[in-house]
Amino acid sequence: MTSKSEFHDRMLSLGLARVSEAAALASAKLVGRGDEKAADQAAVDAMRTQLNMLDIKGRVVIGEGERDEAPMLYIGEEVGSGTGPEVDIALDPLEGTTLTAKDFPNALTVIAMAPRGSMLHAPDVYMEKLAIGPGFAPDTVTMDMSPSDRVRALAKAKGCQPSDITVCVLERPRHEDMIADIRSTGAAIRLIMDGDVAGVIHCAEPDVTGIDMYMGSGGAPEGVLAASALKCMGGQIYGKLLFRNEDEIARARRAGIEDLDRVYTRDEMVTGDVIFAATGVTDGSIVKGIRTEPGWVTTETLLMRSKTGSLRRMTYRSPL
Repeated sequence: MTSKSEFHDRMLSLGLARVSEAAALASAKLVGRGDEKAADQAAVDAMRTQLNMLDIKGRVVIGEGERDEAPMLYIGEEVGSGTGPEVDIALDPLEGTTLTAKDFPNALTVIAMAPRGSMLHAPDVYMEKLAIGPGFAPDTVTMDMSPSDRVRALAKAKGCQPSDITVCVLERPRHEDMIADIRSTGAAIRLIMDGDVAGVIHCAEPDVTGIDMYMGSGGAPEGVLAASALKCMGGQIYGKLLFRNEDEIARARRAGIEDLDRVYTRDEMVTGDVIFAATGVTDGSIVKGIRTEPGWVTTETLLMRSKTGSLRRMTYRSPL
């Protein structure tokens, strides 16, 4: 006989999908309206309401910011009914607020859940990230390599030319030198405006997305979410926290980070079994965006469990 306090990922997965769907449906009304804050707030409100319906003792470890910065879904907030298993929750109620406001592709609502104590409490700082898909030996690419060496190493492992490799990179001024180094190999680059969780997930299905590798710096919390996805789908991700000032170092200390130079692997960012759900807000290469037709609204959700490696694409059609 099983205990109600155990982490039953199979039983909790559908509830997590509903949380993701609710946030997407709420933010969809603001697609293309140019108001990033309103879209994000709608997603936050809906996600929090649905989370509190789940029979869990949940704690937000990756959320909207520290308590003094975010009134809801802040880091450390307790969510759920207060009965059931103790779990860590990492979430981004709207990954791609700018994408949503401008009706650009790949805006998602994202949430992951794992047993208490199994997710890295990443502070809200930058993280240098490097990710590839499944099927490669450990350390095929490493953080110690230059960007061009990573391309050549992955091409060798794939048995192809560097010019056959496509790398996903956030389009930011800080990445200009890295982009030039990657292109010196003949590799292609797919630049994205926003949404690096989606960027990393693309590596897990290169035959579908055309993306072989992700590299560059972005938010550390998003790194943990991306690691959650790759733990379910397969693939490797490395992350190293980056600090611009003493305040950011203090944030890391408060989060319990002692080794500021540590390079985290996927299984160090997420040590236990994890469930991951992502619902499309705008169309993307991972999931379709929300569709509205007379009387109906339809969402598509990617729901995954690391324990079984299962992946479901769920279509939810609801009357308006």
